[in-house]
Amino acid sequence: MTLQQFFLKQKQAIRNRTEEVFALLRPEHMNWKPAQGALSLGEILRHLWVSEEGVRRVAIDGNFAYYETRIPNGLGAVLGTPGALEDELANIARVHRETLDAVAAQPAELFEQERAYPSLGFRRKVAVILFGINEHEIHHRAQLMAYLRILGTPVPEPFKRPTN
Repeated sequence: MTLQQFFLKQKQAIRNRTEEVFALLRPEHMNWKPAQGALSLGEILRHLWVSEEGVRRVAIDGNFAYYETRIPNGLGAVLGTPGALEDELANIARVHRETLDAVAAQPAELFEQERAYPSLGFRRKVAVILFGINEHEIHHRAQLMAYLRILGTPVPEPFKRPTN
C-alpha cells in the first residue's frame, strides 16, 4: 500500500467515525458554546470544512491563500458565519469528497514534495500537510463529543459497535 492509498483509506475511516458524531447534532446546538471565547458547535463544523478546503489547496496546488489570511489574522478572518446544520454538514461532505478525489488523482510522488512559504514560517512535505487534515478532524470530532456530553447527549463509544 502506498502512502497515498493509506491516506485515502485512513481519511475515509476517520470520516465514517465522525459521521456517527454528526448524526447526534441538532439544529438547536449550533450556537451553543461551553464558554465565552470558545467556538460554538456551528463554528466548529464550519471550521472543519473551511480549513480542510484551504489546507488541501496548499498541499495539492501550492495555493497559500488560506494561510495568507489565517496565519496573520486568526481563525475569525477565514471562518465566516455558520449556516444551518444541514448546510454545514453538506459542505463538510462536499469538501471531504473533493479532497478524496483530488488526492486520488495525483501521482504518488506528490506526497514527497514540499510546500514552503518562508514569510509565514511554513515548510512541510505534502504528506505531512495531508495527514494533518485527518488529525485535525479527529481533534474536532473529540471536541464535538465533549460538547455533546456537556449538552447531555450520549455519544458513541469508540470501541463499542451497535448490535443489530
